[in-house]
Amino acid sequence: MSKNLVLYFSVYGTAKAVAEEIAAQTGADLTEIEPVIPYDSNRANYNALAAYAKKEHDEDRRPAIKNEINIADYDNIFIGYPMWWYTFPMILYTLFDAYDFSGKTLIPFNTHMGSSDGGTYKTIAALEPNAKILKGLPVEMSAAEQGCEKAVAAWLTSLDL
Repeated sequence: MSKNLVLYFSVYGTAKAVAEEIAAQTGADLTEIEPVIPYDSNRANYNALAAYAKKEHDEDRRPAIKNEINIADYDNIFIGYPMWWYTFPMILYTLFDAYDFSGKTLIPFNTHMGSSDGGTYKTIAALEPNAKILKGLPVEMSAAEQGCEKAVAAWLTSLDL
């Protein structure tokens, strides 16, 4: 029997909501990717966060991850994140640089405000050529906040894990 992990990065809680739903429906373990320097989670400061995220992206920064993440014990790893500037946050590049996902099955999911996955599922496949990448789940931000139980259930059924 495969062991599942839901690994996610979230600032405003939308990717976290989807991650928690996936974990609830699969019985998977749940782990947050925590940055050493936390991002401002106050939505009133959205423009400042967006500008900072763009600067990280433009400068190809790799924000440090605070917590040690155990991937060794897992066969299937769901990886979730919000979309920032039409791609995933730079801390995901840190994750893929730091951990070897060879032989793992990676199942991406993300939240967005209209950009779907922005091509990030293909980016994950390019960064992790020795992992199997399954069909991802893009969830619009408001849908994640209002409840995504049905969308997650249909997606999980389609994956046939």
